[in-house]
Amino acid sequence: MDDDPMIGTLLASMLETLGHNVCAIAATEAAAVAYAAQHKPSLMIVDVWLGVGSGLTAMTQILQYGFIPHLFMSGNITKVRLQRPDAVLLEKPFKEPALIHAIQMAINRSPAP
Repeated sequence: MDDDPMIGTLLASMLETLGHNVCAIAATEAAAVAYAAQHKPSLMIVDVWLGVGSGLTAMTQILQYGFIPHLFMSGNITKVRLQRPDAVLLEKPFKEPALIHAIQMAINRSPAP
């Protein structure tokens, strides 16, 4: 999910090139929660600051229904790290190797007990 349509489209294209299927791009917290319930993705890449709402709050809601591997991306990961010290973070701007590494970290992370 990303509130900037251009970034969302570029990220989706990059993910598809890497062999992933992109089921939705959400620009708001409400859309992210709805799409996650509808599509039940195997991975979520979440922009922390959305057009309306927060990616952090969206993931809190989504995770109430079960664990989905996820990572947060932001231009300022310092603030995010304070709120979610154990989160997988990807700082914007990023290059493909950093995205690949963050995806692997998110997928390998198991849900909290």
